[in-house]
Amino acid sequence: MKTIRVEKNEAGQRLDKLLMKQLNKAPKSFIYKMLRKKNITLNGKKAEGSEKIQINDEIKLFLSDDTMDSFTEAFHSTEVDYKLDVVYEDSNILVVNKPAGLLSQKALKEDISLVEHIISYLLATGQLKKEELQTFKPGICNRLDRNTSGLVVAGKTLLGLQTMSELFRERRLDKFYLCIVKGTVKDTQKITGYLKKDEKTNQVTVSDKYSKGREPIQTEYRPLKYNDKYTLLRVKLITGKTHQIRAHLSSAGHPVAGDGKYGDKSINSELRKAFRLKHQLLHSYQLIFPELTGEFEILSGKVLTAELPDYFIKIQKELLN
Repeated sequence: MKTIRVEKNEAGQRLDKLLMKQLNKAPKSFIYKMLRKKNITLNGKKAEGSEKIQINDEIKLFLSDDTMDSFTEAFHSTEVDYKLDVVYEDSNILVVNKPAGLLSQKALKEDISLVEHIISYLLATGQLKKEELQTFKPGICNRLDRNTSGLVVAGKTLLGLQTMSELFRERRLDKFYLCIVKGTVKDTQKITGYLKKDEKTNQVTVSDKYSKGREPIQTEYRPLKYNDKYTLLRVKLITGKTHQIRAHLSSAGHPVAGDGKYGDKSINSELRKAFRLKHQLLHSYQLIFPELTGEFEILSGKVLTAELPDYFIKIQKELLN
């Protein structure tokens, strides 16, 4: 028999979801059968699996050790020599300034991403125990492309992960980026369009007309500095689709400098020769939180800003002096 006492990072989810993490090799049918037969109970009573579990709830699994072992595969985290530029941290969330070149989360099993750096940091600082990873894995609430730098929000607790993910999903956070684009932009603009992603190529196309499979997008930008060849833009991401800023600005005639997918080849070639630039000059530099209550009241109206990378500052000075 195994007894699970529900803790903070397990509370708030359905019982069956927790059981599927604990018995991660068991088929769902087995878990529901054990619930029906009262071989798994919640607070000493029969449960269906749909119950929302709370802190200090007691889950008992009347299963043999052999059964538990055969249906449980221990979660092994890849610990790394973490390097984090922490912008903000509290008991529920961690906000970091991600460098360009680092994946936000794994694409392949062997990848090392920002998530691995965050988990390693939490383990090393005693904020997370290895055994907790079996039922809760800290994660990120917003993703940046590998070669985009800037602010990424991570949930250190289940509540933090759920709350921040909901804010991003409901577009309640104001998200601002800085980028250098081709051409002269003199006026603030809000552009709209329709975006479609090709899953095979991981590339998107933007059109000003709707067709099946396309999703509406909105991007707002304001020039901060410009000359006859380049403009430094402050971009507000209203919707948040894959490669939206890069593809949308390119479709408007102002591709992001250094962007290998949607950019201008001649401009990129010049920047590669002059500065050895191999990726887009796009940085997620500011988040503004809405009014919040409860545990997250401390974040109400908070403005978080990520410093620009040194190479971005250097190139900006050279191109827009």
